[in-house]
Amino acid sequence: CGKGFIQSSSLIVHLRRHTGERPYVCEQCKKRFYSSSDLLKHQRVHSEERPFQCPDCGKGFRYNSELITHRRIHTGERPYECPQCGKGFRESSSLKLHLRIHTGERPYVCEQCKKGFYSSSDLLKHRRVHS
Repeated sequence: CGKGFIQSSSLIVHLRRHTGERPYVCEQCKKRFYSSSDLLKHQRVHSEERPFQCPDCGKGFRYNSELITHRRIHTGERPYECPQCGKGFRESSSLKLHLRIHTGERPYVCEQCKKGFYSSSDLLKHRRVHS
């Protein structure tokens, strides 16, 4: 693919993405990972370990990325802005979902009535009308 790496260990992990090799296995759920660090991060799912603490409210998180997103509640930061209407979002996934309002994309379709929805959660809520 032409991607370069300074450390040979990073190249080895990257090559596994091409080969599909995942040599690190979680003993609790048997999920496999490309690197030992990915396995270690995953193992927090099975424990109550939450090493990343919010300095504002004390809430703990399993991953630093979750803490970063959470802190935006306190700071009011909304770094992801809709290019069409200017609305801001704390998470890129929220912006992606919002953009469907402008494009009209409704990728989640009810099998029973063929109605389309912006999100999988909207489709799940809708399915209740058929039961």
